Amino acid sequence: MTATVERTFEIDAPVEEVWAYISDAGNRARAISFVDEFDIDGDEAVWYVRIPIRVIRKRIKVRTRDTERDPPTYVKFVGDSSVMRVVGEHELAAVDAGCEVVVRFRVQEKLPGVERFFRSNIDDEIRNLEAAIRDHLEE
Repeated sequence: MTATVERTFEIDAPVEEVWAYISDAGNRARAISFVDEFDIDGDEAVWYVRIPIRVIRKRIKVRTRDTERDPPTYVKFVGDSSVMRVVGEHELAAVDAGCEVVVRFRVQEKLPGVERFFRSNIDDEIRNLEAAIRDHLEE
């Protein structure tokens, strides 16, 4: 099964300032509540995640990498693990109020329950990302 979502929000800041945050793989990992920790090695980031579903009893290692970048408006990344494949996209556009952020995620489960978990939690995770961007810009 595959879960696909798209959400949009606006940030009162220039596109370049939002890009400076969202284009960083570490910032993206920190904004996700179920990422326990992460390592970045060159172009690859490894997320260690905990997904509370019955068939998964341990932390999962998700290897992620950016596959497309068009600074300062677009980044696409792919994450692969034994339980899922994640494709994330962040698209930025200038609007009157500052910056419109379009977030797209597609999660393809390899184990039952992963897709349902993401469908249930994705809105909270996108709100976490939005809050993290806002907090960063206020620093």
